[in-house]
Amino acid sequence: MPTSELRPKVVFVWTWLPHTHEPVVAGAIEERNGRLAFYYADTYRARPDAISVYGPELPLRQGWIEPLDGLTLASSLRDGSPDSWGRRVIEAKRGVDGTAISELGYMLASGSNRFGALDFQASPTHYQARQDTATLDELTEAAALLQQKRALSEPLETALLHGTTIGGARPKVLIEDGGNHWIAKLASTSDVVFSVVGAEAAAMHLAVAAGLNVSETYVTRSNGRDVLLVKRFDREGAGQRKHTVSGLTMAGEDELYARYVKYPDVLDVLRQYGSDPVGDATELFRRIAFSIAISNSDDHARNHAAFWNGTTLKLTPAYDLAPGSRSGETSEQAMAYDREETKTSNFAALLTAAGIYGLTNAQARGIIDRIIEAITDGWDEAADTARLTIDDKDRLWGHQFLNPGSMYDY
Repeated sequence: MPTSELRPKVVFVWTWLPHTHEPVVAGAIEERNGRLAFYYADTYRARPDAISVYGPELPLRQGWIEPLDGLTLASSLRDGSPDSWGRRVIEAKRGVDGTAISELGYMLASGSNRFGALDFQASPTHYQARQDTATLDELTEAAALLQQKRALSEPLETALLHGTTIGGARPKVLIEDGGNHWIAKLASTSDVVFSVVGAEAAAMHLAVAAGLNVSETYVTRSNGRDVLLVKRFDREGAGQRKHTVSGLTMAGEDELYARYVKYPDVLDVLRQYGSDPVGDATELFRRIAFSIAISNSDDHARNHAAFWNGTTLKLTPAYDLAPGSRSGETSEQAMAYDREETKTSNFAALLTAAGIYGLTNAQARGIIDRIIEAITDGWDEAADTARLTIDDKDRLWGHQFLNPGSMYDY
C-alpha cells in the first residue's frame, strides 16, 4: 500500500449545506508544524448560503485556522473520522496496524456516509462517494468474521468499510431501507454476561416512556442474532444531511482529555449558542438520571451531540443509552454532573446538582420519579420488545436496571 494513501499530506473537506442534496467543497486540512490546520476555500466563503463547519471552533473566515489549544485537529472535523471499531476495520482491510496510518489517512480510507454533514476527499474538484451496498446479513457476517480474525472476501471487506465512519468501540454497520438510514448495532464476541444488544433495546424503549427525546429503534434478526437498529437523526429525505457536532467538540477537548469533560461544560455551550437552552438543560438532566437508572456508565461526551445550523445548537435525540456491566452497588458516570467531580451513580447525589440545570429540587425529583415509574411499570413490555431471555431479564433487573445503589438516600 503506497505511503501516500496511508499518510496523505492534504485532505479536502466537502459538506452538505442545509436543505441541499449535493456536497460542495468547503476547504482543506493540511499538516502544518505537527498540527492539522483547516482552510476555508475562497469559493465556499463566497457562497451566500455558506455556514461554518462549527463557528465556535472554525469560524467562517479567510486564512489557515489552527486547532484550539491542546488539540492536533479541530474536534468538529475529528467527529467525522472513524473511532476504534472503524479503525479496526480499516487496518484489517489495509493489512497494517494503527502506526502505519495517519489521521488524514483514516479519513480517506473510511466510508463517505459519515457522522454529520461532512466528508473527506482527495480532490477539491471531484467528489467520489466511498460506499458499497450490502444486505444486513452480509454485513453482520463480515463483522463477525472480523471479530474472529478470519479472512473476508473482497466484496464483504469493501462493504464493511461503509460503516467505518460511525463512532464507538462496539461492532456496527450502516444500512439504508426505503430512504431511511439506520445504524445497526451488533453483538460482540465479548458479550458473555448478558445480551448487550437486547439490554440497549430495552433501555431505548423505556427511555421513550420516561419522557426522553430518543432516536427511533427496533430489534431485528440477522444470521441468527439480534440486531438493534437505531434511526439516524443526521439524515433527512432525498440525500440531505444535517450538521452535527459531538459533546466533546462542544467542550473543546481532545480524545485524550475526554475524561475531564463535565456535563456542565456541555451545558454552558448550549446556553451560549443553543436555540433552546432551557429545554436542553432539562433534557440533559433527564438523560443523566436515566443513565443512572440503567447503569449506563459509558455516557461520555462523544455519546452526546447537537445539531449546528450555522448559528445555534440544539441537542439531538439520545442515541446511545446502553446498560453497562457492573458487579455491585457502587458505580460512576463517565462525566461529572456538577462543577466539582461528582460522578456517583445515585439519584440523591444528582439532586444536589439540580440547580445547575435550572431545576428546583421538586422539578428534578419529578423527573427522577417519572423515570423510576416508567422502568418499573414498563420493564416486562420493554424486555419482550427487546427479545430478552428469561435469564437476561433476571440478570439485568435490579442490577443494571434500578440497581439498589442508585436509590440510596433518595
